Amino acid sequence: MAPPLLLLQDVNLTFGTAPLLSGAGLGVSAGDRICLVGRNGSGKSTLLKIAAGSVQADSGRRFAQPGATIRYLPQEPDFAGFATTLAYVEAGFDGAAANHHRALYLLEQLGLTGTEDPTTLSGGEARRTALARVLAPEPDVLLLDEPTNHLDLPGIEWLEKELNGLRSGIILISHDRRLLERVSRATLWLDRGITRQLDQGFAHFEPWRDAVLEQEETDRHKLGRKIVMEEDWLRYGVTARRKRNQKRLADLHSLRKKHREQRGAQGKVRMEAAEADLSGRLVMVAEGVSKSYADRPIVRDFSARVIRGDRVGIVGPNGAGKTTLLNLLTGELQPDSGEIKIGTNLEQVTLDQRRETLDPGQTLSQALTGGAGDTVVVAGQSRHVVSYMKDFLFGPEQTNTPVGVLSGGERGRLTLARAFAKPSNLLVLDEPTNDLDLETLELLQERLADYTGTVLLVSHDRDFLDRVVTSVIASDGDGVWTQYAGGYSDMLAQRAPVRAVSSSSATKQKGPAAPAAPKPASKRMTFKDKHALETLPGRISGLEADIAKFNRQLGDSGLYAKDPAKFASISQALVEAQAALAAAEEQWLELEMRREELEA
Repeated sequence: MAPPLLLLQDVNLTFGTAPLLSGAGLGVSAGDRICLVGRNGSGKSTLLKIAAGSVQADSGRRFAQPGATIRYLPQEPDFAGFATTLAYVEAGFDGAAANHHRALYLLEQLGLTGTEDPTTLSGGEARRTALARVLAPEPDVLLLDEPTNHLDLPGIEWLEKELNGLRSGIILISHDRRLLERVSRATLWLDRGITRQLDQGFAHFEPWRDAVLEQEETDRHKLGRKIVMEEDWLRYGVTARRKRNQKRLADLHSLRKKHREQRGAQGKVRMEAAEADLSGRLVMVAEGVSKSYADRPIVRDFSARVIRGDRVGIVGPNGAGKTTLLNLLTGELQPDSGEIKIGTNLEQVTLDQRRETLDPGQTLSQALTGGAGDTVVVAGQSRHVVSYMKDFLFGPEQTNTPVGVLSGGERGRLTLARAFAKPSNLLVLDEPTNDLDLETLELLQERLADYTGTVLLVSHDRDFLDRVVTSVIASDGDGVWTQYAGGYSDMLAQRAPVRAVSSSSATKQKGPAAPAAPKPASKRMTFKDKHALETLPGRISGLEADIAKFNRQLGDSGLYAKDPAKFASISQALVEAQAALAAAEEQWLELEMRREELEA
C-alpha cells in the first residue's frame, strides 16, 4: 500500500458548545479516488478545509508529505491582484512550470476565454475559474468541494473524464450521485463527528451505511435493556456484599452515561406535497412554438404535449434556453410564433431553488408562516410551525434563526418546505437538487414519484433525472429541442441512432417536404365530435386488449416454426392495432382539449 500523501488523525473541532468533529480522520495516497459523504451540516466542508490547511482543528494531527502539491477548490475564490482569469489560473501552478496551453484549455472547456476581468465574474463563472486553477497543475492531492456547481451536463461529463484521467489522489464532495459512482473507488462517511471508511466506491455505500445504522440500533436496544436489568437489581436485589454492590452501582452509572452520550443517527426529512384537485387530462400543448432574442433562436418550431401525471425533464448546456422553454410551456412567456395551449384547473407551484423569494431578515418561523402566527397550513390542515420544521430536520431552537445565516443545504430544505405546503397539481422545479444531501435527494425522488400531478423539471443531475422523469426534452443546438421517452440514460440511447440516421439521410436525399398546416379546430363540438368523445375510450380499451392478446400469441417461441403464415398475420395485425391505438388516443386528446377549452 502506497504511503499517504496527506493524513488527518483524531481531528476534533467544536463550534460553540456542539462538537462538529470528534476523532475524525482521513488519508489519501497517489491515485486514490475517495468520495466524502455525509448529511448537510455534518462537517464535510470543514474537514476538507482542515485537510487543505486553511482551518485549524482544536486537536489532532495533520501530516502532508514534504514536496507534495495539494490543491483545494474554495467556495469563494479570492481574485485580488489578478487582471484576467488566465492570470489567476496560471498563478495556481505555484512554482511549478506554468503551462499556458493547459490553463487556456481548461478555461475554454469550462466556457471561459481567459480574458475575463475577475472582478466582473458571475458566481458561476468565478466557480469555474477556480476549478480550472486547481486542475491546471495536476496536483498530487486534489480536494474538491461540490465541483459540479454551476456546470451544465456537458461540463459535468467533461469533468468526469478529466478526473478519471488524472494521477492525483482525489477527495471529492458532491451531491451528483452519477459522478460519485463513476469516479470514486473508496467512500469516507462522516457521521456524528466520526469517519468510517469503505474500501469500495459510492455505488456500494448505501447498503453498507444501512447495515451500520441497523447494527447501531441493535446495540443501542441491548444497552437499554441492560440498564433496565441493572436498575431492577438496584431496587430489589441489593443483598450481596457492599463492595460488590458498589461496583455494580458504578457500572450502572457508567452505562447510563454511555447511553446518554450516544448520538443517534440524524432523522430523515418527512416530505409530503400538498396536492390540489386534479387538473384536466391535457396539461399543456406546444404547436410550432418559436422564440428568439436579438436574432438568436432559443426555441425553433417546437411541438410537444404534456399529459396529467407526466414528469418532464428539460436538459441542455448553459445558455441553451432551458428556463426560456420552461417559461413558454407554463405560459409565463409568449412565443414569437406558434401556440401554447394551457389546460384547465391548473394549480402551479414553482420551486424557487435560487431562493430569491427568501427574505434573509426573516426568521425561519416567519418564512414558513408568512409572518402571521405560529401555524402552517399544509394540505388544508393547520400544523404548528415547530412540528412542520421537524419534518425538514430543523430543531425547535432554530425557530428564531435568521434565514440569512442558514447554510446552503438548510435554505434548500426551507425552500422545499415552503413549496410543498402549497396545494398544487403542477410542480415546476428549476435545479431542485442544489445543496441537498443525498438522503434528502432520495426522499425528494420518492415524493415526486408518488405525486399524482404533473412535474416540469430542469436539472443537470443525471441520476436524479433517471430516477424521476418519464420523458426528457433535450437541446440539439440552434434552438432545436427534441422530446424523448424515459430518463436521461434513455435519451442518450435514443439520441445516438437518431443522429446517425439523420446524418446519413441528409447526404442521400433532400429534406422532407413541409407538413401541411393543421386545420383550425372547430369552435364548437358537433354531434359527431361528442359521439366520438364518448365512444373513443371504449375503442382504446379494446385496442389495448387486442395488442396484449397479439403480444401473448407472439410470445409463443414455437409459433414461427409451426405456422410462419400465422406468425406473419399476427405481426401485421399487431402493427395495425398499434397504429390505430395511436390515432384513437390522438383524436381523443384533441377532442378532450377542445371540450375543456369550451367549458372553461
